[in-house]
Amino acid sequence: MNEHRIDCLGCRLANKIEDTQIVYEDELVTCFLDIAPLNEGHVLILPKQHYHDLDELDDLTISAVMKASQLIAKGLKSIFNPDGITVIQNNGAFNDLNHYHMHIFPRYQSDGFAWVEPIDLTLAKDRLSVTRDKLRSGIMGT
Repeated sequence: MNEHRIDCLGCRLANKIEDTQIVYEDELVTCFLDIAPLNEGHVLILPKQHYHDLDELDDLTISAVMKASQLIAKGLKSIFNPDGITVIQNNGAFNDLNHYHMHIFPRYQSDGFAWVEPIDLTLAKDRLSVTRDKLRSGIMGT
């Protein structure tokens, strides 16, 4: 099992060594308000043990993260009455905390948050079957 690391800010946040605004925690995860929220109610879900990327998490931790995300989503819906909920998790070079974390926040039609679509949808559509085959091969190990 991974241990938490004192040199990791995410570990310190998840294990209450650093001050946070905790909204939920269990034995495996801590959920607290993001200090730079995209919208009011923006929550980060962090495992208490040190992991960097999604593929490193053990089954119990993945389950705890998803259970917490569902619980937080229900709370956000009942408290803030948003138009929707966004759940995002960044890996690799895009994991700015260097500790696995999931963002979950309420969304509104007018909030300005945007998903960037491909410039050329035709090219993307033409590559779908090739990409599918690559992923199937990589996932199934064939």
